[in-house]
Amino acid sequence: MLTTYNFWLVALSLGVATLASYTALDLAGRISLLAPSRARHVWLAGGGVAMGVGIWSMHFVGMLAFSLPIPLGYDLAITSASLGIAVLVSWFALFIITRAKLSPPRLLAGGVLMGLGIAGMHYVGMAAMRMSPGIRYEPALVLASIAIAIGASSAALWLAQVLSETGHGHVLKKRVAAALVMGLAITGMHYTGMAAAEFPLGSICGAASGVNSQWLATTITLFTFAILIVTLMLTRFDARTTFLIGSVSLLNGQIVRMATFDMLTDLPNRRTLTERLEYAIQSARRDNSIVAVLFMDLDGFKTINDSLGHAVGDEVLKAFARRLLKCVHGSDLVARLGGDEFVVLLENATSTAEVEATAQNLLERMRRGGWADGQPLQVTPSIGIALFPQDGDSAEVLLQNADAAMYEAKRSGRGTYRFFEAGMNDAAVRTLQIQNALFDALEQGYFSLNFQPKFRGDSGKLAGAEALLRLTHPEFGSPPPLEFIPVAERSGQIVQIGYWVVRETCRQIRDWERSGLSPVKVAINLSPRQLVQPELVSTIVGIMRGERVACERVMFEITETVAMQDAPRTIEMIREFQDHGFEIAIDDFGTGYSSLAYLQRFRVKQLKIDRFFTNGLDEQGLEGGAIVSAIIAMAHSLDMDVVAEGVETASQLAKLKNLMCDEMQGFLLGEPLSAGAFGDLLQQRAVPV
Repeated sequence: MLTTYNFWLVALSLGVATLASYTALDLAGRISLLAPSRARHVWLAGGGVAMGVGIWSMHFVGMLAFSLPIPLGYDLAITSASLGIAVLVSWFALFIITRAKLSPPRLLAGGVLMGLGIAGMHYVGMAAMRMSPGIRYEPALVLASIAIAIGASSAALWLAQVLSETGHGHVLKKRVAAALVMGLAITGMHYTGMAAAEFPLGSICGAASGVNSQWLATTITLFTFAILIVTLMLTRFDARTTFLIGSVSLLNGQIVRMATFDMLTDLPNRRTLTERLEYAIQSARRDNSIVAVLFMDLDGFKTINDSLGHAVGDEVLKAFARRLLKCVHGSDLVARLGGDEFVVLLENATSTAEVEATAQNLLERMRRGGWADGQPLQVTPSIGIALFPQDGDSAEVLLQNADAAMYEAKRSGRGTYRFFEAGMNDAAVRTLQIQNALFDALEQGYFSLNFQPKFRGDSGKLAGAEALLRLTHPEFGSPPPLEFIPVAERSGQIVQIGYWVVRETCRQIRDWERSGLSPVKVAINLSPRQLVQPELVSTIVGIMRGERVACERVMFEITETVAMQDAPRTIEMIREFQDHGFEIAIDDFGTGYSSLAYLQRFRVKQLKIDRFFTNGLDEQGLEGGAIVSAIIAMAHSLDMDVVAEGVETASQLAKLKNLMCDEMQGFLLGEPLSAGAFGDLLQQRAVPV
């Protein structure tokens, strides 16, 4: 019997097969990402239905493209059975490809079973026409169609698994290409099976009065496209939802990590340390054991930041964190509180001796160096230790007391450790009080200046004065400069305070001039923190010009120790001061181990002999006098004047005069005076110009 095909329905069957194949590949990729769960089973069932309907509809669209010169129809029950076979085969295919990686034996077995299922669906669908006499099949073509089905199924399983794995680029393009290949293979199998069928002359379709062909074609086409498109949309929507959920989860994890870990060193932060410390205290309280907090601060770290920059400082902090982790046991917690402050928490210490041994070992290993992290800078910490229960019963108190012990370690010479003692907190509280008072001192007028007179050694005439800073606070009185100036230096407040001293000195000089007093040169001390300010000289010159005072009226004093820390930089700064007319003096000479070469290059106006050597003039023996005599002779050979500090006895004064010391100051000659009292002194004694 003559058979014909509708070209447009053949093309439609290929389109349906390709769309069904793409849906299957997309579903496989989606399901493979799901962990075993109820959602995975739902997607498998739904995917099996969608894919099965797609394959089945391709088959029947292809059947409808076929026509005979007799009426045709399809038995509803047998047609439904073929649909059931298609759905079952599709579920089986998705189940296989979304499990573990396909081995060659499993791939072959799955391809054979799936191919036989598709072939079975096809020939059951053909049987739905209920032809009489029955359809005869060419065996070779039937076998060819089954082989094509098995080959197409195996290729589909392999492609689906490969494209469901992560790490492949251009997945969309690859899935479209693979779907087209699979669609051609499935369509080829169908039409090969159709070519195998022979319809004898006089055959009658027993189902011609069954399902209407036109109605079936329209319904199948619309229903299939709807199911496949909806399935794809659900897959995309679910994938996007999963992506968003994953992104939110990842962001939440990053937020949690930022809240609990230090971003620079990746160590636990203060919050995590506090929680762990509170838990350790509770456990130690039950077990009657010891908890130790080792609070450490890096010695000299600020110098690294100021001289080499914060980028280098950050690398030093990261290197120190790595080294610190290697110096403690794995059960010990290492945390960074911020800046250059680190804490080691020892939860399982059995005795104070064990804690002390840990601190000693840590310092020794840090000093030895030899680290393989590529960081050339070696830094050591000062360590303060607080113990539970004797030093506190809460995380806050233990950290506070360990901090106080750490500052005591710094005061004891740095690079060492100290256990907390009750008196340490008093000093810490006092330091905090002074620091808070310094914040208000400039605005509230708590600062003032005293002026200690300097006298000529040969004539005894008034030679000038040294400005001395004083603090008078309404709550805790007048702390000595040796107490509040180091606090201002550590906190950085000394920079603005230093500029205030220059400005206030200029105002006093101008007031004395308006009163008709003789001109006087005033010496002002510069602190180490001021000397590292890049705009120090230009700022001071601006203050002098603003107050309308000549630079020649002010001398700046730099301690020998500070001058020698970075001698080349000191030389540059001295030259910059001298270029504007300022004179420079080296203070506390004899304590900083200056070399003659650098003294000659400094070319300062004065050397001020430290009071230690002045006091030595009263001691028996020749050493004290010999040292002072040598300093004076050396200074004069370099064309420098010499000022002796701390002159307190008549014998010291007499010996300094005999040694031809140029200027002297001390309580014997004149105590520090207020601005008004020093003005009275100016009226009484002439100042040589």
